[in-house]
Amino acid sequence: MNVSNSPFPKLKLSTLAVAATVGSLMSISNTVAAEEAQSGAQEKIEKISVVGSRRVGRTINDSPVPIDVIDESSIQATGLTETNMILNTLLPSFNFPQPSITDGTDHIRPAQLRGLAPDHTLVLVNGKRRHTSALLNVNGSAGRGSSAVDLNTIPANAIKRIEVLRDGAAAQYGSDAIAGVINIVLKDNDEGGELSAIYGANVTEMDGVPDLKNVSTDSNGDLAFETGGDRKRTDGQTLTLRGNMGFAWGDDGFVSVAAEYRDRNSSNRADFDPRENYARQQDGSIDPRELTVNRYNHIFGNGEVEDMALFINAGKSISNDLEFYATAGMSNRDSKGSGFYRRAQDSRNVLAIYPDGFLPSITGDIKDKSLVMGLKGDYEDWNYDASLNYGGNELGYGVVNTLNTSLGPTSQTEFDAGKLEYDQFVLNFDASRLITVDAFASDMNLAFGLEYREENYKITAGEEGSYIRGTFGPGGVATDPVDGPFGAAGSQVFPGFTPASAGDNDRDNYSAYIDLEADVMENWNMAIAGRFEDYSDFGSTFNWKWSNRITVTDDFALRGSVSTGFRAPSLQQQYFTSISTVFVDGVPTETGTFAPSSNVAQALGSPGLDAEESDNLSFGFTYSPNADFNLAIDFYRIDIDDRIVLSNNLSGAAIEALLAGTGATRARFFLNAINSRTEGVDIVTSYTLRTDDYGSVLFNASMNFNDNEVTDILPPPAVLQGAGFDQDNLFSDVELRRFEVGSPKSKINLSASWSYDAYNVTLRTTRYGETQDPSSIPERNEVIPAEWITDLDGKMMLTDNIDVSLGINNLFDVYPKPTRELVDDVTTFSNIFPYSGFSPYGFTGRYVYGKVTFSF
Repeated sequence: MNVSNSPFPKLKLSTLAVAATVGSLMSISNTVAAEEAQSGAQEKIEKISVVGSRRVGRTINDSPVPIDVIDESSIQATGLTETNMILNTLLPSFNFPQPSITDGTDHIRPAQLRGLAPDHTLVLVNGKRRHTSALLNVNGSAGRGSSAVDLNTIPANAIKRIEVLRDGAAAQYGSDAIAGVINIVLKDNDEGGELSAIYGANVTEMDGVPDLKNVSTDSNGDLAFETGGDRKRTDGQTLTLRGNMGFAWGDDGFVSVAAEYRDRNSSNRADFDPRENYARQQDGSIDPRELTVNRYNHIFGNGEVEDMALFINAGKSISNDLEFYATAGMSNRDSKGSGFYRRAQDSRNVLAIYPDGFLPSITGDIKDKSLVMGLKGDYEDWNYDASLNYGGNELGYGVVNTLNTSLGPTSQTEFDAGKLEYDQFVLNFDASRLITVDAFASDMNLAFGLEYREENYKITAGEEGSYIRGTFGPGGVATDPVDGPFGAAGSQVFPGFTPASAGDNDRDNYSAYIDLEADVMENWNMAIAGRFEDYSDFGSTFNWKWSNRITVTDDFALRGSVSTGFRAPSLQQQYFTSISTVFVDGVPTETGTFAPSSNVAQALGSPGLDAEESDNLSFGFTYSPNADFNLAIDFYRIDIDDRIVLSNNLSGAAIEALLAGTGATRARFFLNAINSRTEGVDIVTSYTLRTDDYGSVLFNASMNFNDNEVTDILPPPAVLQGAGFDQDNLFSDVELRRFEVGSPKSKINLSASWSYDAYNVTLRTTRYGETQDPSSIPERNEVIPAEWITDLDGKMMLTDNIDVSLGINNLFDVYPKPTRELVDDVTTFSNIFPYSGFSPYGFTGRYVYGKVTFSF
């Protein structure tokens, strides 16, 4: 749909860049949110959830579906400043690997729930649908082929609590809620606040990676390297400044403001490069510069980041039965991630510009904005909520310390490589009321709602020099301007988006839901939900959910649910297009990623994209004999049909014939290609030990055991079958195993938090289960063993207003086993990049930090 033809012309996306608006259809009218009392408190206050039920006052303990709640004190005790890393540390079903040298994925890293794709989890802020990032992950990392919400755009000090619904909820909340729902609840204080400063750094020793001591030549005239003990590093220095302040808005309103600034240096875990950097001299001897050149010429780890974010959460009563609320957020991130080093003798280098070679880097200018406004209140027996929601994310690519080889010695060394933009606009209305049903043990809660959502995705081309192919040959040497050979086109490490790749596309959808919940018997709660959605680009879908909770005794209850779900193909998957030059055996080859509905993809047999469909089943029990102990165990199974994946790079004479006239000789596109099954169990328990003289200790244990299986690979399009291609060519074994074993099969979180007088100490250890980094070559398939990662945080109140914290994440400096020790075929880059980017706990080692907080 063209925005100019929107039924809401005054609310065009283009006019909402600064101020636009909200919604998602899962807000709960007049919901009360009560925090769990902090450790040492005398009374336990029962949490009331926003997600999982539309019945006002439904608590987490009596929910028919499993919900985790992470409160503010738990967030602060991690010492972490990125929301994704906080969730990875505290949630056993959450996976957040930290890959490096993966282009845009270095700047916006995806996360997974239950080992499913990042876009299988719906993210809300204050119960309202959050927009996704503009980035489409197309590189070889976890989450390849998906676009996810960038949780790191939400500053941690703006968060009051995080609710995680571990159950399929598409019937309640719409697309993406197959694996579950993450709801970020923002602070709503009307007075007071806090200011804090956090400083930390990696202080570490790289396990299994020796330090380079000396470079010389051996008796044969080849390079020889002298190494010592494991390499020690102090890097990744991070300064985080935060502030939160609450203001009264009249007598019955609040405005809570949170701001954050973060400046992080890069961390580098690359090993030295043993390759000869310079061409040999005419007599065949080593160039003398080989003995002094910097051998640590790659950067492998967390890149440089400078972040600024501001969030405002506000609410005010207009009358006794009407309330206005609003949430606004904006953030800006300048980041830098590096690629592969180009040696001096590399054909992609131009010696006149970089006589010693160069390390090209990708810069990201990431801007994120959101605005939610709404009214909620009571009218007679009805609760209602009407809201507007706007969110936008843009990623501007820059390439620095680089060149365009084909432009020769005159090439510039910095380029604007283009921009990706995604916008979402939502209107929604929800209403609910209690209805007396004589046959039931309680009144029935009736909820229904309507939603309109409009999305826009835009690709802007880079400057001409970032993508064109000039007339110079490999090495930037002058050559025949017609016949070549030509050098690599575009800016090295990341060619800019071409005009042919540029586009501006949108779609809209309408949806309606109904939700019924009641105690049909005194000890039996039942809820039924149904939802219809219609999309302008692929049609309509209907989904339902049935959940139950049976109270067997005052302490023990059974719960379970069955539902269907769906995930609409994202606009990024629908329309991302890029054609870039790749050299194969010295020959430039144009490889294109084509939109599934494009003429090119259709010529390859693409039928276009349809929604993914799921069947979810979960059942379990809760046991809580007293206020100090609770246990919950839940089993689940998720079957997903028609999952959307990115095909292999298709090549060969038959493909070239199909691509004639497109400018590409290789192609890949998104298609519904596999079916999968995810099965597992979640175990969550806590116990509070209270003493008269030494305070209290809160023990927590949570575990996730998860298995992903690709159950079917769908046949390739008929055109490709006729061209002699089978499904192994279309969807490789590597991608299949990334789905199945690219995330931990188990994760165990254990923690103890001791509170006494002015002191609080938290000890936490997490076991990350076995993970694999698959390869198409069996000898390079990497199995990453399970490891325990231990964190320690101590806090002391100096005065009533000032506290200090000291902590260590990864106390014992644990690293994944080096790749060279885990594979049979060790390559040069297995040494240069010693650890796998699929490691579920990263590979930066020990992190030491200090924090000072002033509360008022």
